[in-house]
Amino acid sequence: MRSLIKKFASGRLRAQIVKEMLSILRDPRSRLIVFVPPLMQLLIFTFAATLEVRNADIAVYNHDAGHWSYEMVARVGAADFVSEVRTVHSPDELRGLIDRRKVIAALVFPPDFSRDIAAGDTATVQVIVDGRRSNAGQITVGYLNVIAADVAAAARRDTRNVSPVVVRHWFNPNLIYRWFVVPALSGILVFFSALMITALSIARERELGTFDQLLVSPTTTLEIIVAKTVPALAIGAVLGLMMIAAATFLFGVPFQGSFWLLLPSLLLFTLSVVGIGLMISSVSATQQQAILGAFAIGVPAVLMSGFATPVENMPLVLQWMAQAIPLTHFLVIVEGTFLKAMPASDILANTWPLAVIALVTLTMATVMVRSRLQ
Repeated sequence: MRSLIKKFASGRLRAQIVKEMLSILRDPRSRLIVFVPPLMQLLIFTFAATLEVRNADIAVYNHDAGHWSYEMVARVGAADFVSEVRTVHSPDELRGLIDRRKVIAALVFPPDFSRDIAAGDTATVQVIVDGRRSNAGQITVGYLNVIAADVAAAARRDTRNVSPVVVRHWFNPNLIYRWFVVPALSGILVFFSALMITALSIARERELGTFDQLLVSPTTTLEIIVAKTVPALAIGAVLGLMMIAAATFLFGVPFQGSFWLLLPSLLLFTLSVVGIGLMISSVSATQQQAILGAFAIGVPAVLMSGFATPVENMPLVLQWMAQAIPLTHFLVIVEGTFLKAMPASDILANTWPLAVIALVTLTMATVMVRSRLQ
């Protein structure tokens, strides 16, 4: 480390870092590609990447002429997630709406629905869901269950059987999905940006022929790794800070935690991603191979990171593999910092795996680059 500092002070390492930074940012189009697409993706994905159900059409096939079936239909029609309630008069008409994807679900009321409620018995309503949209369908069923529970509570208002349970949602009282998705998207977009920048770095030089000049230069492998790491680390950190600022000031996501705990976590996360990108770049002969390698690793990493589905729901082997993905740990940090002021001990429990990943990937990248230079 002392010799590396001397080399930086002498100017050789500093010149390599400046050269690498200029190769990324000197072209105005390159600057646009580095900074503009991630910010545009943050703006677009914030509204597109949502598991909420909105503007859904619901079909109703009502065999009951009583008050409570009409009460439930009225409440369904007034729900925020419902665009239109379509009344049908035959099973064939109902099947046609679902087959043509005109409705996501249908309610079928039996003839004795209101009579059972009035008698204090358990009343049932059949919900038919379009299984081709399984995730949205299950969310719709959850919304309908809440409405049915409200109707049941209203029917029992004069009795002592009303459920005493009061539901409160900590950290996100109104269940605003944007509060969850925007911090996570910040980590995902920084992950892809840092991964792509470093994956292209050595592959670009090899494709242009300048990598061969390193064979006859006094440059050491460690200097090459540092020169490739510092610009990507700086750009990734700047992008991350810009996205965190956008989440706070543009989208109104509350920032409850400590910025000074999040900042070193962001740097360590970016460093671990840079190590993965350098490994990809060291084995890629062309930039096209580097791009394909980055996507081959990046897309599964996002899917296994816990962004869309909890890691705990995966098979045990995939849970172990997810622990080797930097994004898995950083999502816990950034979401916890935004919404619940995660304490330092919990942040540390997720930063030390990032340090291990960075150490392993940067070491492997150094070994791979050294083997190329020999």
